[in-house]
Amino acid sequence: MSSSQPRVEQSAKRVRAYLGGRLVADTTRPSLVWEIPYYPTYYVPIADIRAKLVDEREDGDDTVYTVSVDGAEAAGAARRTAALPELVRLDWDAMGSWFEEDEEVFAHPRDPHHRVDVLASSRHVRIEVDGVTVAESSSPRLLFETGLPVRYYLPKTHVRLDLLEPTDSVTRCPYKGEARYWSVLGKRDLAWSYPAPLPESQNVAGLVCFYDEKVDVFVDGVRQERPVTPF
Repeated sequence: MSSSQPRVEQSAKRVRAYLGGRLVADTTRPSLVWEIPYYPTYYVPIADIRAKLVDEREDGDDTVYTVSVDGAEAAGAARRTAALPELVRLDWDAMGSWFEEDEEVFAHPRDPHHRVDVLASSRHVRIEVDGVTVAESSSPRLLFETGLPVRYYLPKTHVRLDLLEPTDSVTRCPYKGEARYWSVLGKRDLAWSYPAPLPESQNVAGLVCFYDEKVDVFVDGVRQERPVTPF
């Protein structure tokens, strides 16, 4: 992080981080810090760190530590920055698990300004890949998510499942849960589904969605412009 002051917001959630099943941090005073525009990360008050921070080294304006707790270690997994000297950032992926209150959180902290709405629709949605119609439905569910294009989730019975091949890819989202993927006509991971989504996204359970960025989407007969996203 640069020495300039980042965007910081106080959270009222209890946040815990574990490494190898051992408690590393337990705080009711976490700070959400936007180091990048897309989502925040947690910074924890030094007093709420339960692990030892060892092997100190300097990295520009930051101080980096190895996290050590009851025989479990993660090298370089803790960082203090000059911009926020009383707080510690724990590397999200280096920790084994994170909890907001008593619910496990995946991928990154939930952004309090981020919203997911899933709405039933009667729009006619058709998906093409290389000119081949692979899905078509007049009963999609539309998922509106802050900062992302609308996603069209279609019933499996309205998808050419014979053209889909499951892959071993898995992604996790703090708002939707764990997604499983398919290749479509030999193009890897063009479609996904949430078999058991989180409560706020429950209405897309078992439905199939395609990357609008990589396929041709027609809504009520009108071809949609392919969006530009980080994906």
